[in-house]
This record gives sequence, C-alpha cells and structure tokens, in this order.
Amino acid sequence: MSMDKPRRIVFATNNANKLRELREIVGQRFEIVSLADIGCTEEIPETADTICGNAIMKARYVKEHYGVDCFADDTGLEVSALGGAPGVHTARYAAGQSHDSEANMARLLSELSDKSDRTARFVTYIALILNDEEYLFEGICSGTIRNEKSGTDGFGYDPVFQPDGFNRTFAEMTHDEKNYVSHRGRATRLLIDKLNTL
Repeated sequence: MSMDKPRRIVFATNNANKLRELREIVGQRFEIVSLADIGCTEEIPETADTICGNAIMKARYVKEHYGVDCFADDTGLEVSALGGAPGVHTARYAAGQSHDSEANMARLLSELSDKSDRTARFVTYIALILNDEEYLFEGICSGTIRNEKSGTDGFGYDPVFQPDGFNRTFAEMTHDEKNYVSHRGRATRLLIDKLNTL
C-alpha cells in the first residue's frame, strides 16, 4: 500500500469557513494549506470588475509574491430582480470594506421586499496556477431567495438561499448535502479532476 503523503497546495484564503468547506470536499487526496500557513498575512487585492477576475488576481498575487503553486476562488450571488447584484460586491454588499453577513442579508431582503421574482444563483470561480500554467473552473448553483432567514449552519447568505430542488436553505443542510449541490462544491470537483490528471 502506498504511503505517499498527499500533495500540498495553497488555497489563497484565510477565511476559516471556506477553508473548512473546501477541505471537506477535497478529503484526503490533497493537503490544502491556507495563506497563514505560508506566512501571507497581508490583504490580497480584490479590485477586479468581475468575480472571475478577482479569483485570477488573487492566485497571481500569491504566485508572484510567494512563488508557490496555488488556487484562489471568488464567489458572487447574482439576484435576477436586482440586475445581477450584489455580484462582485457580494461579500461587502452592505458594509463597504467589511464582511458583515447579517448586514448583507438584511440589505438583500430589504431590496427584495417588493419583488415577486426571487430567483438567484451563486457563482464560484476557482483560478489554479500550477507549474506556471493557469486554469479556471466555474461552479453555479441556482435557487431562490427566501423571504426570511432560516437555519443556523453555514455562512454568508446561506440562511436565505434555497437551492433548486430543495425545500431547505443552505443553512438548514448538512455540510455533505450543501457541498454536493453548492457552487463551490461543483467548482472544486472540477479542480480536483484537473489536479488528478497532472
């Protein structure tokens, strides 16, 4: 039986929730380490005009400044009745430069209060830089925005987002259930497929 250590790769994040969720999806095949593990403590710029552009920007920053193979993700919630907002501003929708999930959800629910169309989708892009080659993976999960929060698990907008085909929000699902259908889960499985071929 092979006793090889799992391949080590840097995930360009210090978000504990994202890190936990991605490690659960990946399992034991790869050792996923965070920015803190490589000594990266500065705020990485996320100033692109698109979700995809932010993922690429973060991965390139880590490769350029730390010289390690890595991947980075960026996720946006796109709400039909709001013209695709909050989109690239998802994490800071209500509070400018800070990440305040409660304030973000409150603003979203307020802006949808008089809207009948509550369809939305989460989009995740993962940018991988490996051996100086760049790869991009997309994961999409469509659903609707509930009228009020429901569930206590998850993070971000999970208590108000109900994926298509379910009568529960992400925050009411087990981690395994969410990871199976979520935008990040889908993009991560594409990432893993690529890593397994290299």
